[in-house]
Amino acid sequence: MVLGTGSHVGKSMLTAALCRIFAQHGYRVAPFKSQNMSLNSAATFEGLEIGRAQALQAEAAGVAASVHMNPILIKPSGDQSSQVIVHGKIWGRVTAADYHRRRIEELLPAVRESYESLASRFDVVILEGAGSPAEINLKQHDIANMRMAEMADASCLLVGDIDRGGVFASLLGTLELLDPEERERVRGFAINKFRGNVTLLEPGIQMMEERVKKPCMGVIPYLPSLMLEEEDSLGLPATTKTNWTAADASDSSADRALRIAVIALPSFSNFTDFDSLRAEPSVSLLFCRTTEGLALADVVILPGSKQTVDDLLWIKNTGLDIALQQYAHTGLIVGICGGMQMLGNAICDPSGMEHSGSVAGLGLLPIRTVMQTEKVTRNTHGEMAAEILFEQQITQTHLAGYEIHIGYTNYEVGAKHFSNLACKDEPSKTSRDGCISSDTRIFGTYLHGIFEEDCFRHQFLNAARGFHRLSPPREVTPWKQLREDSLNRLAHAVESALDMREIFAWAGLTYDPHPSEDMSARLPSAGVAR
Repeated sequence: MVLGTGSHVGKSMLTAALCRIFAQHGYRVAPFKSQNMSLNSAATFEGLEIGRAQALQAEAAGVAASVHMNPILIKPSGDQSSQVIVHGKIWGRVTAADYHRRRIEELLPAVRESYESLASRFDVVILEGAGSPAEINLKQHDIANMRMAEMADASCLLVGDIDRGGVFASLLGTLELLDPEERERVRGFAINKFRGNVTLLEPGIQMMEERVKKPCMGVIPYLPSLMLEEEDSLGLPATTKTNWTAADASDSSADRALRIAVIALPSFSNFTDFDSLRAEPSVSLLFCRTTEGLALADVVILPGSKQTVDDLLWIKNTGLDIALQQYAHTGLIVGICGGMQMLGNAICDPSGMEHSGSVAGLGLLPIRTVMQTEKVTRNTHGEMAAEILFEQQITQTHLAGYEIHIGYTNYEVGAKHFSNLACKDEPSKTSRDGCISSDTRIFGTYLHGIFEEDCFRHQFLNAARGFHRLSPPREVTPWKQLREDSLNRLAHAVESALDMREIFAWAGLTYDPHPSEDMSARLPSAGVAR
């Protein structure tokens, strides 16, 4: 089990790395996180919802993502409550106090069922903790850390983030706050995100080992430019642009970067939808919250939202609605999931799933959305309904991604749908998705992950650049290959840094540092749905 001294210390990435390492050494390995709190989620192959990090870890392991890898997903709402997803489906909405005092014990059997399902089918299960195991105010009902370690009889690796500072104090303090039997489960510690000369750490490591009577399993270097998604919005400010630069404003050349502004909604969900766009050399992507951010934009994107109506009201309160409506006369606008719903004429929520009542939309697409009690969660693929986008000809119209939404969108007179989609397990059954304006400059879709398909993303960028009379990109990014390379780079760095012989021994396995065959060939073919 990978434990951390706090949130965002690298547990998710380290778990992904270990999954890839064990898989490369020929073992069937699965990730597991009993309880995850995140607005970034993914759809499994059977159409169920799990945390995005566990989908990435499954991809690293070379196996299909399963709902058992994340039996409980908590999605915070704006009213101090959270939507709780159990085994991939909406279980209920609770406050934090109610969840920690009463609901955790109720859900423990579901956690045990999922872990036992994985343990019976895989050689190795890599568990990931949540936050810190030393949150003593919550520890009594914590099922994501030491209680889970005991259930699985897991050996634990404690990870601290030196990039934040105070790593030795964090490691020591965490261990000191654990009960003696819990502390015994922690077999060693590791230091993550180190920059510089590792010999400078050696005196501190030696003192730490003597103090806690546990070995340092290694020092993992800071790895810049890993094109792998962050666990939650903690990673957003550090990895994205938040203002256009003077160079952006003054550059009028035909080969300048395409400026894409993504509205950073208060309940922004699945911001990983835009990682592939950020990786394109020909794109300058900005997450903006002000009307000023729209002035230089070539394309504006309204992303997904956990609280669509609340975020729509925020847009109106900040004046972004007027700015978007004015921008629509000359610019290009895209809506993803909740963002598409906002672009319509109205959103009605009769059951109070997110926000009771009905609210007028931005009026930029002829659609109306009604929120429903059942959530749609599925992996889909299909084709654009037409071969024109942003007034430009499109030569390849294939789309793929996943849907996670509770709204049903109705088309008004004259509305044109954006695409025809089918579930991956029912290819013959198609349905209409999204909407596109008659001039093709505004479109919306329910597809998350739509930009991860290299072909569509490159066509999208070519069309947007063509509309603004910019030259085609000099260079494009092969996103899927870049992700695979990033996973291998991460795994190689972790394997080089940690005492893998000892970690394999914790799992009762023998580590061969020089396997006879190419390790990359050992990864099973998973057909992973993302």
